[in-house]
This record gives sequence, structure tokens and C-alpha cells, in this order.
Amino acid sequence: MQPWPGSAVPPLPGSPPALRLWDTASRSLRIAAAGPVATMYVCGITPYDATHLGHAATYVAFDLVHRAWLDSGLQVHYVQNVTDVDDPLLERAVATGQDWRELASEQTALFSRDMVALRVLPPRSYVGAVETIPRVAELVAALRDAGAAYDVDGDLYFAVRSAPGFGTVAGLDEQQMRDLFAERGGDPDRPGKRDPLDCLLWQAARPGEPSWDSPLGPGRPGWHLECVAIALDTIGMPFDVQGGGRDLAFPHHEMGAAEACTLRGGTPYARTYVHAGMVGLDGEKMSKSRGNLVFVSRLLAAGHDPAAVRLALLAHHYRDDWEWSDAELARAQARLVRWRKAFEAQSGPSGEQLLSAVRERLSDDLDAPGALAAVDAWVGATELGADVVDPQAPALAAATVDALLGVEVAG
Repeated sequence: MQPWPGSAVPPLPGSPPALRLWDTASRSLRIAAAGPVATMYVCGITPYDATHLGHAATYVAFDLVHRAWLDSGLQVHYVQNVTDVDDPLLERAVATGQDWRELASEQTALFSRDMVALRVLPPRSYVGAVETIPRVAELVAALRDAGAAYDVDGDLYFAVRSAPGFGTVAGLDEQQMRDLFAERGGDPDRPGKRDPLDCLLWQAARPGEPSWDSPLGPGRPGWHLECVAIALDTIGMPFDVQGGGRDLAFPHHEMGAAEACTLRGGTPYARTYVHAGMVGLDGEKMSKSRGNLVFVSRLLAAGHDPAAVRLALLAHHYRDDWEWSDAELARAQARLVRWRKAFEAQSGPSGEQLLSAVRERLSDDLDAPGALAAVDAWVGATELGADVVDPQAPALAAATVDALLGVEVAG
């Protein structure tokens, strides 16, 4: 699968502080990567209803990680998957009368266009779940051979208690895990399972559903192991950052880590687990199941500047839950107009000071609101004209905003 094209990132002078991110597993700030190659896996979309603002907020957040690492002089191997076969996709295809492959292709293309518009840098490795099916089948067989997988009426399940450190990613108690497992695609009450939290590895073929031949028999993968297969085959383990929305911490990231550590004999899966907050609308988390979605493509089709949409997302710390409204976009649009006018000035206050301030804020767990405030202060000083004597400042300031925040302000 080909990733979307990326925009050029302007080079910046000097070097930033090391990026520190909040680790869900340790409940602490950790240096995100030591280098020289920074590795990150961010879970991608299930392509049946893309791209809503919850998606966009997550991928813009990890785009900041990507940009901060590039600014540090690190090589970045960023990996993202597309879950292009899964129950929700198949259900939507049946409901709309569309072929599931056509729906997946259409929505993946739409997502890519939205990422280009929002200036999200593409991953180096972009892999669909369908591409991984032979590899997933191999890993399921390996888990079965190790005694960590078992059969329930032809389906194969992962025995989570066989995994070293199961439960340490999300840090939830037993009841919390069971409740969330039922809510987020699990089947804790299925008869025949050894443990309610055991998760599906390989689903035997069902009438009317896609399946693939394999040494396990015809079928298709369960949800979690596809990401493990992709991560192991692209960046290996341990890798630096496992990312996604907070709703993926359990069960998805917990199960993936457990499966990977069982396969690799206890080696840590990821060094840092980073999770973005939820975007809400009308008092509820924005989600496909509720149908309370605001789509990037529809905002753009209505004539809104994609840079304003990105600024609206950056106005909130990535770990915070927040509520979308039309006022969010209006404030972002006003900020963008003000910024662009200031960056057209013939001179400005110190560009080096702005660069340092933005770097300092982003290095502290991606404090994007603090970085925007630093740019606002620079713009305000430019508007006042006091001590505005550096003709090189607007160019450096514009490069700073472009390279680190992903917002193009220069004309």
C-alpha cells in the first residue's frame, strides 16, 4: 500500500531539547527516542467512515512527534496500518450494498487526501491488514505451537495469561478490562473460552464473509495480531513509540503487546505507549457507532482552509478530551488570518527566540497550545512594531511554524 505524498519540511538552525512524551504504561514522562533512528507505530483507520476529527486530532498529534524527531536530526521510521478487513467494515458494506474491497479502497483514498490537506507527514511503511494475512497465519501457528493459543469451535484464541506482563500497558483492574473488552470488540462471554479476556487470533471462514486459505484452515485474522505482524516485520521490537487514541490502550495495545512478548520471549514490545484524548460533539465522544461525526473532507468542501482545521486541532493538548464546535474553527480561522498578515511584514522580533520557545513547548509532551501561544506573542510584537528590526525574522518564524507545527503561513 502506498502512503500519501508528503510536503517538504524546512530545515531549522540549531537543535531542540529531547522530546519527552507521557507513557501510559509507566504513568511518567519519558524521552521518546534516543536515536539515531526513531521508530513509531501508530494504529491506522478501519476504512469505512474516514476521516472524522477524532482521527485527524490523533494523526496531527503524532505528526508533531514525527516533526520534532526530524528537527532533532533523527531518522524516522514511522509505520501505520490500515485495517482493510474487519467486522465494522464488512457490516457497513452490507448495509450500503457496496463491495467491501471497494469501500475500503474508497475510504483509504479519502483518508490520504485528508492527510495531504492537513499536511500530515506520511509514514515510511503503510501496510494493509489484507497484505499481512499470510504472516498473521504464521504467527498464530507459532503461538499455538507455544501453547499460547487454543481452539474454540474452529476459531483460534490467544491465552492472555500466558503473556509476561499482561495488563501493564493500560494499567486497568480485572473488571475494567472485562467491561472495556465487551465494549470494544471483544467477546468475554463466549462459551468455551478459558478466560473471558482471551482474544480472537484467527476466525474460521463464515458464510458470506471473506476468507483466505492458510495452514490454519480458511479464515481471516482477529483484530490485534495484524499490527504485531506489521510492527515485527518493519521496525522490530522494542520500538520507541506505540501510538493511537486512548480507546486503543485497552484492548488493542494491551493485547498486541501481550502477543508480541509471547512470540519474542518477553522482550518489551514498545518503550513508550502514547495515547491521544477523545474529541467530542454534542456532549458525547465523536465515534462512528454514535454517528456524531464531523468529517475533514466536508469541512474542506465547505470552503474551510485546511490550515485553520489543523490550527483548531493544535489548540488542544493531545492528551486532553475536548468538544468540537463551530466556534473552534472560527477562532482558528481568525488566528490564521492574523498570523499570515504578520508573516508578510518586512521585519519582526527575534526569529531565534520564537524558534527556541516553540521547540521548548513541543519537547514538553507536545504542548501545542503553548507553542501556539508563543507564535501569538511573536505576532503581537510584530503588530505593535516595537523593536521590530530584524528583516530575517519573518522568514525564520515562518519556517519554524511550517517545520514544527505543520502550518504554512508564508505567501
